Formats: sequence, C-alpha cells, structure tokens
Amino acid sequence: MTDFKKTRSLFHLPEGVIYLDGNSLGPLPIAAKDHVAKLMTDEWGELLIKGWNKAGWMMMPRRIGDRVGKLVGAAEDTVVMGDTLSIKVYQALASAVDLVPERKVILSDSGNFPSDLYIAQGLIGSLGRGHELKIVEPEDVEAAIDENVAVLMLTEVDYRTGRLHDMKALTKKAHSVGAITVWDLAHSAGALPVDLDGAEADFAVGCTYKYLNGGPGAPAFIYVAPRHLEKVRPALSGWLGHESPFAFDLGYRPGGGIDRMRVGTPPIIGLAALDVALDAWEGVDMADLRRQSIKLCDLFVAEVEKRCPMLTLGSPRDGNKRGSQISFLHAEGYAIMQALIARGVIGDFRAPNAIRFGFTPLYIGEKDVLAAVDILADIMTNSLWDTAEYKQKALVT
Repeated sequence: MTDFKKTRSLFHLPEGVIYLDGNSLGPLPIAAKDHVAKLMTDEWGELLIKGWNKAGWMMMPRRIGDRVGKLVGAAEDTVVMGDTLSIKVYQALASAVDLVPERKVILSDSGNFPSDLYIAQGLIGSLGRGHELKIVEPEDVEAAIDENVAVLMLTEVDYRTGRLHDMKALTKKAHSVGAITVWDLAHSAGALPVDLDGAEADFAVGCTYKYLNGGPGAPAFIYVAPRHLEKVRPALSGWLGHESPFAFDLGYRPGGGIDRMRVGTPPIIGLAALDVALDAWEGVDMADLRRQSIKLCDLFVAEVEKRCPMLTLGSPRDGNKRGSQISFLHAEGYAIMQALIARGVIGDFRAPNAIRFGFTPLYIGEKDVLAAVDILADIMTNSLWDTAEYKQKALVT
C-alpha cells in the first residue's frame, strides 16, 4: 500500500497554499535543491568539461529515460530524454509519417493540445507532399480511423477537460487499418497507469514538469516501440543522434536504437532536477495512485456541485474516463481563478471558460480538497471574483 503521507513530505509546499496545479507545473521536490547545487559545485564547478565522462552526463538521457519508461510501461532502451515536448512531437510525427509514405492523412481531435496541432501543420507545410491534418471531435475519433489514415496523433488525456482516450482500443483500431500511432502523455505520465508496450503503441512523447515534478522547462521524453527502433528515420538528425558523435563525420549516420532520437546537447541541470524528482516514485503503486486520484476528484466534483450550482462540470463524471484533473465552466472563469489564487488555492484557467484543478495524491489529500471547496464556495456565493483586478489578464493564465 502506497504511503502518501511519506510522499507528501518529499515536496516543498508553501505555507497557506493548496496547490491544485500540478497538472501544469509540479511543486519542488525538497531534495532537488541540494542535488542540483551539488552537481553545480562538485561536478560543473570542479570537473568542468570532464563531467561529461567522469560524472556520466552523456548517458543521463538514456539512464533517466529508463526511469521514466518504468512509469509509462515502456521496455528498457526505448525511452530517451532531451529537448522540449514540441521537438519530441515533431520527431515522433515525422518518423511516423515516413513509415506509411503512401498515405496522407494525419488524424487528431479537437481536444488535442494546440501545440501538437501546430507542429503537425508546420510539418505538413515543410514536407510539401500533400498531407492533410484531419481534426474531429474526441468522441468521433474511432469512427474516423480508416484506410486513409497514415498517423493517429492524440493526447491521451485532454488538457482542458481531462477526458481520457482508450489508448489500447484506439491503437488496435489504427493498426487494423495499417495506421501508426503517436501518443502525447503530457497529462498521463505520473497521473495514471500507462502501458505503452501492452497497448502496442508505436510512438509516445511527454513532458516531465507536470506530474513528474521535474521543474519548469524540464526535458521531455520520446518512446519508440522496439519493432520500429532500427528503421525509423530521425527527422532532426542532430549530432548526438549520430552513430558516432565524436567522429565528427560530415555525413549523418543514425545511431542504434533509441539513441537515434537524441538531437542536441542534453540539459544536464534540468536532467539532474528530474532525476531526483523521480525518486518520489520509488515505492508508489500506480494502481493505488489511480484509486486515490479518482477518489479525490470525485469528492471535489460532489462538493462543488452541491455548494456551487452556478458552475458547470466540464470533465467526464465517470472517474475511469478522465485523467487526474477536473474542470468547471463559467463565463467569468478567469476572474474566478484569480480570486482563488489570491486566497491560496492555486489552479489555472483555460480559454474560453474553464477553471482547471489537478489532483496529485503524492501531495494532495482529502483535507486539501475540502478546504479548497470552502474557499471556492465563498468566492462564488458572494461574487468575490467580480472585481476589475481579477479580470485583468496576465501573460500566463
């Protein structure tokens, strides 16, 4: 049985704050401060460039990739870290398209994170081979998978509503018509059990600054199924994806296996913070995490609907059909969220009208949920959000 009191003690949570935004940026793991400082002083400071060999910096993307892989059901040597999620989406999608060159449709849904759609649009424009991005409603995805589809590109958990796609079923349907799958796990990794190998997914990508608590701008990851590893073409043929980077050949030769999906110099300080953040997962049973996540979300929904009838649930009611986040809808959602933040309840706002809350059992419990609802009910009942200050939009919402 997972000890969530123990995991909570591993994070720095500011006094007087109920943090319900770990689905956007996880809190600071307490051990990360000393760990990163030690790297900077003892490794960067004392070893200088020798750190690449003596401190094992060069292999961090592979070693930490295997740690992340355990949380998403991936075999060893199929996940590598580095770069941003947008770059990893581009890599995965470009490689997937190349595996089915005779087809021209990239299928996605309106619940996908817009950045993924932008990447697809940009790739299509660069290729100039007549590809088409087809976007359907989330509930229409399965019916839209046919013999014209080259790649099915989906975010498993809808960033705005928390709606959860059935990865295994949709991947099976895609494969039945000869299509390739690319799964974005940005709101899945660390939020719920994921089994990439069991689902027979082709490619997957994800960020590590949300539920994995790697810190702002923490490096992303990419997964390639073992059956594709030796034949995928790296669209971004960076020097660390080369078969022999320090041969400095003028021609590119892809590295073996998942190494070919490396691009540029890895962000060592960011990887160090992520490495120690992943320690929090030692001893965590993902089934326990999922049960507690659903319990917390269900409690929040029940209490908000009872006490704030002016808010409309924007997430699936069935906990098994959503991730670890809840959205409520209101025309003045932005101002409501600012009022909450001013009272110490931190969530976020997603246009046009969603106030969004993440529930992370590693550091959130029932008392936090009930206290947050108390504050939300006070704000809604007394219209405390209705001030000019709370309606002034900041750069990040």
